[in-house]
Amino acid sequence: MRISHEAIYTYLYVLPSGALKRELARYLRRRHRFRRLHKVRLSSRPIQDLVSIDARPPEVADRTVPGHWEGDLLVGHANASALGTLVERTTRFTVLVPLKAKDAATVRRAFVRELRTLPAQLRRSLTYDQGPEMREHRLFTKQTKMRVYFAHPHSPWERGTNENTNGLLRQFFPKGTRFTQVSRAEIKRVQLLLNDRPRKILDWHSPAHAFHHLLH
Repeated sequence: MRISHEAIYTYLYVLPSGALKRELARYLRRRHRFRRLHKVRLSSRPIQDLVSIDARPPEVADRTVPGHWEGDLLVGHANASALGTLVERTTRFTVLVPLKAKDAATVRRAFVRELRTLPAQLRRSLTYDQGPEMREHRLFTKQTKMRVYFAHPHSPWERGTNENTNGLLRQFFPKGTRFTQVSRAEIKRVQLLLNDRPRKILDWHSPAHAFHHLLH
């Protein structure tokens, strides 16, 4: 029987405070006993023609078919700069996307440029939150052939792979980082380090090993 990490976290967070909860929290990677509320980047102008995460095919949820991605922005100092993060759900392979700005056109162009370097079979879908930087999702889909599915508001666990990856990235880029001052070479160095790290979920292979196996 396999239980997802999200089910484990959900069970822990609903436990009443006490010795059992404190003991179990010791084994969490970041040892948070309560789910932290994330600031949701919702715009006053809703995204047009969005497709809900509820419409995703089962192959996305069970990770049996590679090529389905999750995306987000890792926001920097004073919310003024950001780093794009794309994570492939099956292999946990991460692509870090340097950004000159956070507007929808800049983010769309940068994501498209990175994803178009991949073969079509590894470009199936993207799951994203309802942040305003994904307003050009229709053009993104036209240029990449990837359907975009939007998570529900205030539901970061629906993109749990990406949220976990962003937590790991904070080891390299702590809150307050000015991404405009981080070189492309440094960003790609961190990407390499992250993808070369063995993962238990991958039978102690690295995301790079698992992803490159799909390419060859």
